[in-house]
Order: sequence, then structure tokens, then C-alpha cells
Amino acid sequence: MKWVTENIEFATGEKYQLLDITYDIEEKINSLSIESGVCIINVPHATAGLIANENETGVKEDILNRILALAPENVTYQHDRIDNNARAHVISSIIGTDSVFIIEEGRLVRGIWQNIFFVELDGPRSVRKVVIKIFGE
Repeated sequence: MKWVTENIEFATGEKYQLLDITYDIEEKINSLSIESGVCIINVPHATAGLIANENETGVKEDILNRILALAPENVTYQHDRIDNNARAHVISSIIGTDSVFIIEEGRLVRGIWQNIFFVELDGPRSVRKVVIKIFGE
């Protein structure tokens, strides 16, 4: 058994955005030749999140709209006195920043329509990171 930590870095182009990172994660698993194990995925940002769902334009738009409804724009947020991104902090804390997937036969165990998305809530950003901890053999 081995423990390996891998990072994925990328830029985001929109204030609010869902970025499919599924294949980047699977590529890391494949490069390590892990056949069976666990993949822990973490977004180390207070203004971003992580979700798993279908990569279809309408579904992504619906999800993003509902996520943004969790913290409306027309509300006074105390944190906005500092840097005007309280909405992103609130939404990130609700949707979460990590997920765990099982690895079997060298692949993530996920539904046929289930992809992994980085949720940008305070973009655009020149550097965003996802940390992947893989335990397996």
C-alpha cells in the first residue's frame, strides 16, 4: 500500500464557474498504477468548492443557479467590509470542499453521469489548486 499526494493547478475565467476536473484526477490515478484504493479530493480554498454531478450544460447551469441562491446578492454580509467576497465564503462552507471516491480496477467508482467539478465562487483566479490524496495498491 502506498500514500501519494498529487496537485492539480489551473486558472479560472469566470466569477462563478463549474470546471470538470474528473479526467485530471483519473489521469493522476492512472499514472500511479493504483488498481484498488481510495482517492480523497480537497479544494484548499475558502471561496471555492467541490461537487459531483452530470456534465451537461443545462444541469450545470441549474446547479450553479441553485448554488448562488444559497447566499443571495442583495444581503448585507459583514465580511464584505473586508474584501467583498462574503457570498463566496458562505456558499463554500455550505457545499463543502472535499469528497472521497473509491478506486477499483484503476478507476474512480462513480456513476455513469457523475463527474467531479471544482466550483469557482470568487473568480477569475490565475491559480486554483486541488489536492488529491491517493491510498492504494
